[in-house]
Amino acid sequence: MRALLTPEVAPRTGIVLLKPGSDLLPLFRGRVLICTPPGELASLPSGLINDSSQPLLDEKILAGFFNDDRVIKAAGGWEAHDAWVQKINACQLQKKDSYHHPHYTTLRTELGTVCLCYHDDNYCRANGLPVQLEAVASGNMARWVIESACIQMGLGSDHRMTLPELCWWACLNDFTDLIPEAPARRVLRMPVETKATGPLKESHIQPERAAREVIQEAVEVVKAVISLAIDPESPESFMKRPKRRRLENEKYTRWVKAQTCACCNNPADDPHHIIGHGQGGMGTKAHDLFVIPLCRAHHDELHRNPGEFENKYGSQTELLLRFLDHVISIGVIGIAKK
Repeated sequence: MRALLTPEVAPRTGIVLLKPGSDLLPLFRGRVLICTPPGELASLPSGLINDSSQPLLDEKILAGFFNDDRVIKAAGGWEAHDAWVQKINACQLQKKDSYHHPHYTTLRTELGTVCLCYHDDNYCRANGLPVQLEAVASGNMARWVIESACIQMGLGSDHRMTLPELCWWACLNDFTDLIPEAPARRVLRMPVETKATGPLKESHIQPERAAREVIQEAVEVVKAVISLAIDPESPESFMKRPKRRRLENEKYTRWVKAQTCACCNNPADDPHHIIGHGQGGMGTKAHDLFVIPLCRAHHDELHRNPGEFENKYGSQTELLLRFLDHVISIGVIGIAKK
């Protein structure tokens, strides 16, 4: 058990007072080690902190990140998590004067898997999960994700992962959008976000991009969004009347949305799918590859009158060709690697 406490010092008497609270009193049954807290604990409130050497486990705001399905899948999946918890080989439901069966099993919950003896496993299945086990399950999931990420990046299972390393792992697996705003701002060394209160002059308003958007934009610049695979012998190519397949790629359209408008170079709001020119007929939509970034004003203007829009800004096919040339030249679209 470890705790972060604020001491009250009486220098003339040489006495230091601590107020741990009833939950932390067991910490003082024997001798305790006193040390100066490291920098990563500076922002934490006083109270219980994790016993692990992983500082990210104290970041409560990251709990939702570690428990997301995409993160769990990238770390190895639920089955791998269950196997990791099985190796704990100790009952994680600690109750005073309670009986523990000598054999252990795992119990999967929404927040993670816990290791329980047979006796407590039967109790939890019959009476529901105690509140204290919810924190244990969430902690197991976070520890396993961090360890799996360290192994995948060749850092070793006992590596002390930092927040920038976690963000890099998220970049490699394409879920930087799951990183909370506060940790993202720390990685970018941006000041803590403050919410304006009370009346504020319009001239004092200073728009600022979200830190997560900055990270996502940086990731997409260095990482191809689409990798094309060439299949000259696709099944449809041998059919007389092949069924049309529409190319869908949410990752690409999300990236297009983050670019500048093809008409005014202001931040885009929408990825516009080409209409007309043989695309976007009744009940159909153009391939996700045939999109251009447009701000909301120009997007609405195009749909109100496509002909007038093209007379003013150029043909949609011209805008698309120009945009695709840019996309390919910066490596967003590339040839798939075998």
